[in-house]
Amino acid sequence: MRVLVLNADYPRFLAWLYRRRPGLENEPYGGQMAARNASLFGVADFYSRNFARLEHVAADIHVNNPWMRAAWAREHGIAVTEPPPPGAPASRDAVPGWLQRAVAPFKPALRPLARKVGLSPRLDAEAETILLSQIEEFKPDLVLNQDLFHVDTRLARRIKQIGRPILIGQVGILPSRGEDWSVYDLLISQVAAVVDFFRSHGARAEVVHLAFEPAILDILPPPPPQEFDVTFVGAVSADHQLRVAQLEAVARRYDLKLFGSGLHTLPSSSPLHRCHQGEVWGVEMYQALRASRITLNSHIDLVRREAGNARLFEATGVGAFLLTDSKDNLHTLFEPGREVAAWRTVEDCLAQIERYLADDAARMSVAKAGQARTFAAHTFGRRIEEILAFAG
Repeated sequence: MRVLVLNADYPRFLAWLYRRRPGLENEPYGGQMAARNASLFGVADFYSRNFARLEHVAADIHVNNPWMRAAWAREHGIAVTEPPPPGAPASRDAVPGWLQRAVAPFKPALRPLARKVGLSPRLDAEAETILLSQIEEFKPDLVLNQDLFHVDTRLARRIKQIGRPILIGQVGILPSRGEDWSVYDLLISQVAAVVDFFRSHGARAEVVHLAFEPAILDILPPPPPQEFDVTFVGAVSADHQLRVAQLEAVARRYDLKLFGSGLHTLPSSSPLHRCHQGEVWGVEMYQALRASRITLNSHIDLVRREAGNARLFEATGVGAFLLTDSKDNLHTLFEPGREVAAWRTVEDCLAQIERYLADDAARMSVAKAGQARTFAAHTFGRRIEEILAFAG
């Protein structure tokens, strides 16, 4: 079977990737793809490489990377408008923090309007034409679309017309309302509430969790010394108000190191400003996790009582001790107290930090057990098997 994986990258990551390797935008398509995968950011090529291990022919397309897209077009004799040189892309950074906090609860309802007025991610006509040409050339039997916003249902229908591939969509947050999801043969999410949303709209949907790729341990540099007592790696924003409250409490008592983005959304009085160590992506992110005696996790507010974000598997996968927020389904993924530590309140979080910083043996035992659970149950190889079983 021929499998094509569609993905999209954060603009901030793309800016970082091309800034750290000047001239990358002028390299051939294959060179840019290799550099993107070597970063190990996000899912990289973890889905496609595991499809390939099962003897499927698999490839990736990063639908919102203009330099990679232009290189592919040039190599295939397609006229293309040359994108501007890599720089600081336009982003939601320009939106005031107070406004982001005010609209956060209403985002699912506002997405259709945002698309109409051009504020939501989408591909322009040229980008769509090139994407469809890539799909026509590859001739997939199965398309796994991991970005339901850039590749919306309208565009998905055009993809479905190219050879009638099995079409699977994956998303971790509530999607735009008012769309017809029947174009998909299967929709998957790590969030049961999202699966219920799709089912309520007549679509076939199943829970499939995120994962870790063990092969990256052979690629990463040696583990660094554990120089940080407590870290958090990820974003702080209007979408993470519970996370911000937790981290601010930790920062007032411990030497928290914060790696990530979104500080501009917080008031200047927030203690998190002094904790900020900059952004880390891919390899550097994994090394920051490994350098932590304790690394914290908390979920985006929108998922409410469900656990399943990527950090659960990334942190445990590289052998870090993870202290995560307790959720109703956490016990189905990890055994709290043995494979991860879990906090229920901010005070509980602070108490567990104190406990585990003082007990190296207990901390290392939890980290070892968490990594073993991830290797046994939460790899991309296992997820591919689940997806193929659901796809029938």
